[in-house]
Amino acid sequence: AKGKPKGKKITLKIAKNSIRIAPDGGRRLDLSKMGITTFPNCILKLADVDELDLSRNMLKRIPNSIQKFEKLRWLDLHSNQLENLPKEIGTLQNLFYLNISNNKLTTKNLPEELNLLKNLHILNLGLNCLDSIPSSLGALKELQEIGLFDNSLTTIPNSVKNLPKLKKLNADRNPFPDSIEQEDYANSIKRIETLYLVQEKDLCSSCLKACQDEKNKLSKLNSETPSSSKKLSFPLLLTPNSTAKDNQEEW
Repeated sequence: AKGKPKGKKITLKIAKNSIRIAPDGGRRLDLSKMGITTFPNCILKLADVDELDLSRNMLKRIPNSIQKFEKLRWLDLHSNQLENLPKEIGTLQNLFYLNISNNKLTTKNLPEELNLLKNLHILNLGLNCLDSIPSSLGALKELQEIGLFDNSLTTIPNSVKNLPKLKKLNADRNPFPDSIEQEDYANSIKRIETLYLVQEKDLCSSCLKACQDEKNKLSKLNSETPSSSKKLSFPLLLTPNSTAKDNQEEW
């Protein structure tokens, strides 16, 4: 009997035939959904690719040799069985996109070297076994999107929530305490109370004054007219100030 197969063997020929041209002209090595159980060392001969997709396989580990993919800007490892990542992942200084969602990663097995990925714009850590997020990820100043959904988080460090370029933070389905409004984590808009779309530090002095004036008008109106106990949100404001109107889509 041949027994149960242990996973598809990837040869260099198969790997070469799996190279695709990305929309921006980069070279993508697409080995997703190939039934791979072990990182194919033969692809190290193709380490000059710009993108590497190993998603939807059965990989349990990524070797230290991942550092040889020096040009890599896009790395997709989602939907495997990874329990840890090598610290050498921090050497991929050109990395723009990193998806490691739907694995078995725990907080203690997240390498500290993730904070070295200074050019990272998108990071997906959703669907793992994380009970906390390292505050050191606050060093990723270029980060615009981060996925933290479906973990075991009870809080998110301020250093991550307040990243200067962060536009989208998805932390749905985490066991946050009742005292914390989960929607504030799941939503990409940073608010103060219910009027502001961004934090004060993100507004110029004229915009901040306009928002404060609008708040004062709203407070005066509420004191004169009976109001519902339901919290106001920006979509319910009938007359947002002109600055908010002009920048609503961007925010």
